[in-house]
Parts: sequence; C-alpha cells; structure tokens
Amino acid sequence: MNPFEGKNIQCRRNDAIDSGVGFGVSFGVFTIMFIIAIVVDFVAK
Repeated sequence: MNPFEGKNIQCRRNDAIDSGVGFGVSFGVFTIMFIIAIVVDFVAK
C-alpha cells in the first residue's frame, strides 16, 4: 500500500476510467476546434 494514502483512502475509483474520460473530453474539444476552423476556412473563401 502507498504510505501516503494511509488507512483512509478517499477515492476508490479506477484511475483508468478517469484517464479515459479526460482523453475523451480533450479529444472532443480539439475535434470541435478543428470543425470550427474548417467552417471558418470554408466561409472565408
């Protein structure tokens, strides 16, 4: 056991789930930015 956690573990959730959610959110934000850039480029022509 990690000595810094001690006996009172505050969160027992799986870190892989949090990592997946973070990846999905960041991927979605960059996808939206890419789509906005494509739309702006298309309108500017």
